Amino acid sequence: MTTLHSTTVQQRLENALSDLPADLQSALSSFINTQFKGVITKAQFQGLLADSKLDDKELRLALLPLAAAFSVAPISNFYVGAIVRGNSGHLYFGANMEFSGVQLGQTIHAEQSAISHAWIKGETGISDITINFSPCGHCRQFMNELTTADSLMIQLPERDEKSLQEYLPESFGPKDLGIEGGLLASVSHNLTLETDSALLISAVEAANHSHAPYSHNISGIALEMKSGHVYHGMYAENAAFNPSLPPLQVALIHANMSRECLSEVKAAALVESHKGEISHLAITQSTLEALNPDVTLEYASI
Repeated sequence: MTTLHSTTVQQRLENALSDLPADLQSALSSFINTQFKGVITKAQFQGLLADSKLDDKELRLALLPLAAAFSVAPISNFYVGAIVRGNSGHLYFGANMEFSGVQLGQTIHAEQSAISHAWIKGETGISDITINFSPCGHCRQFMNELTTADSLMIQLPERDEKSLQEYLPESFGPKDLGIEGGLLASVSHNLTLETDSALLISAVEAANHSHAPYSHNISGIALEMKSGHVYHGMYAENAAFNPSLPPLQVALIHANMSRECLSEVKAAALVESHKGEISHLAITQSTLEALNPDVTLEYASI
């Protein structure tokens, strides 16, 4: 099933591709198709380096317009792309996402999108990130939660690569609150739920990988689309609280990078730990209603 969003993304990808050097166009044309979902494997990237004759930095920067093709920006019409490299060597695209009809705090930044995309695909650390524009303070703080925050490198166009710690000197992070590990660390919280709902079971599985050391709101969500596909998301909490990314946003990133139209969410299931000091229920309900007033939401506090 091809959605309007997928068609828009494909047109943007093709437009961005046409602006690239001929050698890179030729190398990319084999997999920048309607099935491309913003992941370039380590082997593919090595092949692109050889075929394009670009160096690592030049190639990552050249790919940024392709990442920005996944942007959903109905409010700003400002398209931002980001590319992260996981510890595996694979590259993951991300793009900013805005939601009409809800407060701006629900917005997802491109850096958050790319990092969450890598997290969803099982990465446990990020070595570097390439971005169109200098990361805002919100995103610098979000990245400081990562397992690899101390070594993370940031590449911008027409600038030398710098470390996150150069962009965020004298930073405040998990260690200041006595927390070891960080976002993307491999964890399992062992939550269980007896239910016949496949969607709730998927949400529990997501919750078990969430990062919530401050509020203890271990939480996850599963979204069923009209296409029949199910996308999950888990809570990404932050030491500075405000940059935390709710599970719904992570699931929407998952759906968006899979080229789903966000208004085609059919049903959702949210699971939270009853030991948490906060709840995502109200904001999840309001954001889902803005996307599709007819969406159904199952909920369990366990």
